[in-house]
Amino acid sequence: MNFEIQKRALSRVIRDDLDALVVLWPSQGGVEGSDKGPISVVVRAAAAHGDFEHKPGAMLTFYAHPGIQARHVVVVCIGEGSAAQVRSAVNAAWGALKSAKIKRLGLHATTEISGKTLQVAACALADASYSYTSTLSKPKPRTLKQVVFSAETVNAELRDALAHTQALVAGIEVAKEWANRPANHATPSLLANAAKAIAKGPAFKCEVMGPKEVTKLGMGAFLAVARGAAEPLRFIVMRYSGAPAAQAPVVLVGKGITFDTGGISIKPAAEMDEMKYDMSGAASVLGVFKALGELKPAINVVGLIPATENMPDGQAVKPGDVVTSMSGQTIEILNTDAEGRLVLCDALTYAERFKPRAVIDIATLTGACVIALGGVRSGLFSSDDALAQALQLAGDASGDACWRMPLDEDYAEGLKSRYADVANVAGRQAGSVTAAKFLQRFASRYPWAHLDIAGTAWRSGAAKGATGRPVGLLLAYLLAQAGPAAAKAASNRRR
Repeated sequence: MNFEIQKRALSRVIRDDLDALVVLWPSQGGVEGSDKGPISVVVRAAAAHGDFEHKPGAMLTFYAHPGIQARHVVVVCIGEGSAAQVRSAVNAAWGALKSAKIKRLGLHATTEISGKTLQVAACALADASYSYTSTLSKPKPRTLKQVVFSAETVNAELRDALAHTQALVAGIEVAKEWANRPANHATPSLLANAAKAIAKGPAFKCEVMGPKEVTKLGMGAFLAVARGAAEPLRFIVMRYSGAPAAQAPVVLVGKGITFDTGGISIKPAAEMDEMKYDMSGAASVLGVFKALGELKPAINVVGLIPATENMPDGQAVKPGDVVTSMSGQTIEILNTDAEGRLVLCDALTYAERFKPRAVIDIATLTGACVIALGGVRSGLFSSDDALAQALQLAGDASGDACWRMPLDEDYAEGLKSRYADVANVAGRQAGSVTAAKFLQRFASRYPWAHLDIAGTAWRSGAAKGATGRPVGLLLAYLLAQAGPAAAKAASNRRR
């Protein structure tokens, strides 16, 4: 899906070769009072008869109107132009168009908008028009191929925002693709192949390790989870070097459980199919690296993906077993369905070798986080206030919000064990917090944050599917860390 931006008045846009035109109309201002073209005439007439109210979501549609090149025209009110209003308006407009075969769509703003608003509108269109096709015998691919944004005033901010959005959408759709794939089409080996395909070019490196190398590293917790699976584990190490080697990297650690049965502590059968999404953290790392390849910011980033299935065969780890992690700490596995923290803890220890400026792990870790925050915000846990604040700001700026949760030491009490240094679960109460407290034990040597995306990575029900979150949050954070000068340099390189 490609995005363009053009400086155009509405009187010119109506003559452009488009299949459909969506006009974002504000509650006040815009061209309503000055433009004499056919769209403004229709809007004024409809408003005079009470058929178009200047309030968010109000919409007019017309087809093959004289004087307008586009077959389909949708005028939709964006109210005051807030992110939520624009997103809702674009979704409503696409809902009116999705049954038509739209390949080239115009999106025109009749009033001045910000780069953030443009990004929201473009991302909403991409999300609404997304179509999964990989495992369908008769796929119905997305028909929308090109979106041409236009406004009377187009400045550098808007151009940069659209370039950013192009990369962001590409990254989100990589994350969606791999999270949506059934587990037999997204094995650890296939995930590793996807990482290699993304990590191409002079700024990238990708290393893939198997059971032999992981055993040599002493990753006993990761190996324990993989013991019951016929599919061999993969430990994927991706590197993007956009800055001098002396600059410490940001390390992203994505949970890559490509299917989670729960192991011996097996899950209920109902909705277990959704456990193909348990590698959404890994998918988000792939998505971020896809976007980095397009934006080329001046920052160093490492992506670590411990990938395996969690299966219950005769070799599988059992409740009560004690394993030794890469850090040397022993872990009593009281529940084999708390496997994500086991693969992550070894990856967090491995991250130390990069001497990172920050480490962020991303995981569909706990159902408790879904209860706490639903599908609106990801759970954020951090041992570093500056890192937590930066991630919260990135979430707010990108519309991919998170919420900081506590890490009081009292929450670690339930993780105590008579038979090991730590247990992997601490009971039902504050389950998302105690899971984070477990991970914190393995992340003491660098600024660390944990994003629990169990509630935000996918939707259930009729709209079941991956959301691509938190690619937006992570990319916004990384670009902010690269700094304004680096962002400007990247923009100049794209031009």
